[in-house]
Amino acid sequence: MKPAHPTLYLAALAAFTAAGLSACGGGGGGGGGSTPDSTLGTLSVSMTDAPSCGFDAVNVTVNKVRVNQSSTASDTDAGWTDITLSPARKINLLNLTNGALEALGQTSLSAGHYNQLRLVLDPNTGSGMANSVVVSGSTAEVSLDTPSAVQSGIKLVNSFDVAAGQRVDLVLDFDACKSVVTKGNGKYALKPVVKVIPTTLNGIGGFVSTALLSRHVMVSAQQNGAVVSATTPNATTGEFALSRLPLGNYDVVVTADDSAAAVVGAVPVTSTSATVAISTSAAPIALPASVTGSIGGTVTLTPASSTATAYVAAKQSFVAGPTVTVKYRGADLASGSYTLSGLPVGAPQYAVYSATLPLQFASAATVLPGVGKYIAEASAEGYTTASLPLVDISLANQSNVNFSLKP
Repeated sequence: MKPAHPTLYLAALAAFTAAGLSACGGGGGGGGGSTPDSTLGTLSVSMTDAPSCGFDAVNVTVNKVRVNQSSTASDTDAGWTDITLSPARKINLLNLTNGALEALGQTSLSAGHYNQLRLVLDPNTGSGMANSVVVSGSTAEVSLDTPSAVQSGIKLVNSFDVAAGQRVDLVLDFDACKSVVTKGNGKYALKPVVKVIPTTLNGIGGFVSTALLSRHVMVSAQQNGAVVSATTPNATTGEFALSRLPLGNYDVVVTADDSAAAVVGAVPVTSTSATVAISTSAAPIALPASVTGSIGGTVTLTPASSTATAYVAAKQSFVAGPTVTVKYRGADLASGSYTLSGLPVGAPQYAVYSATLPLQFASAATVLPGVGKYIAEASAEGYTTASLPLVDISLANQSNVNFSLKP
């Protein structure tokens, strides 16, 4: 099947081909010159991103990527090999949607199994803006507070094998929406959420109506109501790509300001090299207008945590269909407060996937818990998820939807 975004694909492949940054050996993990070439492989690392919620820019400054065969090695132990960016590179993550890649570099590695991968960011110092955000509707760059862990490296859950004479390509998917949270008094903090995803381009693609492009459109691929991948459409054409998805079935959710949501159920991703189209430029996905409302409150963590971030999601379920997340965001680190704004009051549009396009959407008047009603769910790592099965915004906003999470 023809990919939905050939220009972006070619740009991504070119980025890999052009990755020419050299690596600095970090203690005998393959960076030295004494290892025979016949026992060496190559590691190449790039970065991509899911879109951010409420920001026009999310900047991080990448210093290096580190790898080690030992899963327990500390940042000062031997055995590290580094891909060092010199100088460190400031990257706007929001430029890396729809499958676009930023090549970070490559290095030679001894053949073998590697159990630890770290992404090292430069810290903000003084009035520096190594890591920063620009809030939507503003032009001011605001410093993004970074945890001390970014200086020793963000630990990524991924093991990989390097074979002699072979190249391994890894893509680091930086989830900007989950990674940036408020911390009171107009300040923002970086709580990095990064995963390693497949390199080969596959996934789900299509188009949304260009009439929606001024309304902060978000497109996500979900499984069981959990967002696996998200993107924003091309600002001119409305084309979108949910790239590098693990094989399986996905529910695609499209949202926009002042609009009802649209959901495509059970989209099959069965190939590691093909993109499944769910709409075309001639028949893009359009969203009917809708009044919107909000859900707000606080999330309390007991015991309190200085590291855990609470997230709140508003979900709906379709009769004989999936449960999907319509909106989500992190709670404020200082106060625990949150607001999920822009929630549609109107009925969502639903279509079951078919290879025959265009898909036929219908208003889902029987959505659960009801039109203009949501399941509110709060979660945090290390705590038991809590949910409220019926939050009604059909007549008024709800600002006192509170959660108390415990282990």
